[in-house]
Amino acid sequence: MREACARAGIGLRQAHYVEFDARRPSLGFVEVHSENFFNRFDAASAVLQQVRDAYPVSLHGVGLSLGSAQGIDAAHLERLVALVERVDPCRVSDHASFARGRLRQAAVVHANDLLPLAFTDAQLAILVDNVQCVQERLRRPLLVENLSSYLGWREADWSEAGFFAELGRRSGCGLLLDVNNLMVNARNAQQVDALRSVCDWIDEFAALAPAGMVGEIHLAGHSRQGKLVVDDHADVVSLPVWMAYAHALRRFGAVPTLIEWDTNLPALDVLLDEAAQAQALLDEHAAPRRAMPGVWACAA
Repeated sequence: MREACARAGIGLRQAHYVEFDARRPSLGFVEVHSENFFNRFDAASAVLQQVRDAYPVSLHGVGLSLGSAQGIDAAHLERLVALVERVDPCRVSDHASFARGRLRQAAVVHANDLLPLAFTDAQLAILVDNVQCVQERLRRPLLVENLSSYLGWREADWSEAGFFAELGRRSGCGLLLDVNNLMVNARNAQQVDALRSVCDWIDEFAALAPAGMVGEIHLAGHSRQGKLVVDDHADVVSLPVWMAYAHALRRFGAVPTLIEWDTNLPALDVLLDEAAQAQALLDEHAAPRRAMPGVWACAA
């Protein structure tokens, strides 16, 4: 692991392109949504190449549908492969979710959502196969993100933390640990102590997972909308999420950390201030640790 990689970054969105390019702030990396850059000839891809010349780039996808029983969409995967070859990212990630399915005898359809998985043996086998398919084509490890979800499945052979640990053991993938997602799920489950619940999740995963499996951490804001707590990425990171993040760093060491902000975008300085807070905590936990091969190499 190169220590320069255990730094904080921000998600780069279109509204900040011009100011970001003019200021070139000190950051460990930037993250972009993969699907927004599949067209190599448009203006967005030209911006991304300029950014890549100055920063490591982490590619974060929403469209692989890694949990789909219909398998991986070959065309989507090939477009991702082409993007990876152009950008040479420090990390590639997507979600533990499904979006592709077949309705009776109809063709496979794609839902415009990240639908939650059942933590069953059958679902784990599907996820392992799909993750391995993607990794073999990319020729690099994939990071798989834990999901915020508002519905659950009755069937479960595994706890969520155990499910992800076993996924890593069988497939060799890493975990993109979204601490805000854990907090949203705990609050929606009406846990008496949501922070304690999230820390217990982290402790269980740390006890079960292969060493060095956590390859990136996401932090974001959430809001209460009626009876639900919603993972809307529209506010600063809450104090309980910062506290859970500090606990994760105690268990996993310094891990590259992203500030996610996707709606109600603030001034760039607000994002940079959030990243600076994450960096201060990272600096406290920067002792070297054994990393998963292939996930941590992060050339600028």
